[in-house]
Order: sequence, then C-alpha cells, then structure tokens
Amino acid sequence: MRRHLVPAALLLPLALLLSACGGNSAAQTSTGTDGHGSLTLQVGDQKGGSEAVLRAAGELKDLDYTIKWSTFTSGPPLLEAVNAKAVDIGGVGNTPPVFAAGAGSKITVVAAWHGTSKGDAILVPNDSELTSPRQLKGRSVAVAQGSSAHYQLVASLKKAGLTLGDVKVKYLQPADALAAFTSGKVDAWAVWDPYTSQVLQTKRGRVLTTGDGVTNGLTFQVAAPSALKDGRKAAAIKDYLERLRRAQEWVYAHPEKWAEVWAKDTGLPYEVALASVRRTNATRVPVAVDDALIASEQQIADTFAGLKLIPRKVDFGSFVDTRFNGGLPPSTSAPRPSKES
Repeated sequence: MRRHLVPAALLLPLALLLSACGGNSAAQTSTGTDGHGSLTLQVGDQKGGSEAVLRAAGELKDLDYTIKWSTFTSGPPLLEAVNAKAVDIGGVGNTPPVFAAGAGSKITVVAAWHGTSKGDAILVPNDSELTSPRQLKGRSVAVAQGSSAHYQLVASLKKAGLTLGDVKVKYLQPADALAAFTSGKVDAWAVWDPYTSQVLQTKRGRVLTTGDGVTNGLTFQVAAPSALKDGRKAAAIKDYLERLRRAQEWVYAHPEKWAEVWAKDTGLPYEVALASVRRTNATRVPVAVDDALIASEQQIADTFAGLKLIPRKVDFGSFVDTRFNGGLPPSTSAPRPSKES
C-alpha cells in the first residue's frame, strides 16, 4: 500500500530534509505496509527514502514478515521514535545518532553506507566576491543547527584556519535558509544534497567548498536495542538490511530510473533529483560498522560536545552493534565514483 502524497509544493521543503541531520520535526502519518506474516517490523523512513528505493528495486517482494512504515521529516524525530520503541529501525545521516547518544537515547547503529561528501557544500551567490573558505571570516553563514552541514561548516572552517566564532552563524532550517540565501540576507549557506543540487541546477549559487575530505560521508540504519534482543525481529532486521544493500546496487546501476522515482516521491524536479543521485546517492557503498567508523563519529561527538551543543561526553562505541557486518568492507572503503553531469 502506498502512502497518499500531499501536493508537491507542500512536500518540497520537507523532502529536502532527506539527508538532514538536524531540526525538530514531527513524524508524518503513514499507514503503508508491505509483506505478510505474524511478525511486524516497524520501520522509520523519510520521503524518498528506504521504502521508495526498496520498491523501485523490487526488494519488497517475497517478504515473510510485515513492514509497517512511518514517515519522518528528518533524523532526530525518527531517532526519538526509536528511543521510544515506536520504531524498530530507521535510516539517518551521520549526525543524528551523535545527538541522540548525547541525550542518552536507547539507539544502536547496525549498518552503514559510505558515499562522497561532494553534496555537502558551502554555497555562495553567483556574484559573491568570496573565493575561499578563509574569506568567510566576519561573514554570515546559514546552517541548520546540529545537522551534518553544521559539522561540515565547523570542519571546513578549521581546515581554513578559522573557528565557528569567526563567522556570524545564522541557525536556519533549510526552507528558511534557502529563502535567506536567495534574497541575499546571508553571505553563504552550509547545506547538503539535494539542496546543493537545487541551487546549482537553478543557477542560484556556486560552491565555495565541499565536505569532500573533511566529513565522513556516512549514513546509517539505527535500531532499537529492544528489537535487537528479540530473536525474530533481529532476523527480520538482518533480511531488511540485505535488501537495502541490494537496492543500493540497483541505484548505482539505474541512476536515471531512481531519479524518476525519487522525484515523483518527493516533489523534487527530475533534473535536481538526477544531479543529486549522481553526485551523492549513487556513490554510497555498504560498509562495516567498525573501529574506524566509531572513531570518525567520536570526532563529531567530541566536536559538538566542545561547542556545548551536546550536554555530555559521548562514548559512541557503546551505541553500535557489529553483528550484521558479515563480509562487508571496512568503513574507510572508497565510495563509488561520482557521475556528476
């Protein structure tokens, strides 16, 4: 059963939170189910996310358990639902687990994908005089607080010899940041795909720098510890993760077909969806939840703790489960090549 879609004009601001890792947004109502059987796996999703890609890749056939989908507008509320045991598993970016861990939430990272960080960018208007991140000193930069873009901004400034205190940070969620950026109310915008692709495809800005080489490019599936302790649910989670990995292979082999599905599901223009798929989505490869991954996420946690945005020290290693790694390559494995047009 597919969810009823609201008009694309209303969906777009929410759809563009796909890889967002910040914000305080509520779950969207969903009654969609797939499969059959007495066991139900409660899956948290985002528009154009796991359900859409699994369906497009034909991976929702022959399920011997039931998947009940719940749709969220971003990672943090999805993880709130995981913590509350309302969701057994769901997909998020690299930063929501850090903030959830900092809040003491009951969450466990069980699977990971590594992609390029070229879609994580600091954008400036086409007519901006800025040509280097170092020139951001004293300038205003829009970013979603606690998001993957927030960390990308901190890391990019550090690489340029600056700190967050050297810029005028404007904490804005993506829809408001887009308006501020296009109206000239901020000098730059730190953001992620598909917003990056939207700005570039509509020629409303250019890239000052990207997260390539400064952020880890990881995305996760995060489960509830209570679900992992249930033998039948753990088996269903294993099967679900295997289907997601096969679906990602399908995306790499069929970027145009996936862009069509993604555009329809989210309300994104096809050209924007395709650019984002080529630059970001199709580059992701399944990787192991390993020591290198833990260390990389620990660095993000320590950074935000140092900024007093996380209330306590986080031991990220205590929030992972490696049982589903199988023979996956290490988390440092290179992403697939970007097929940017």
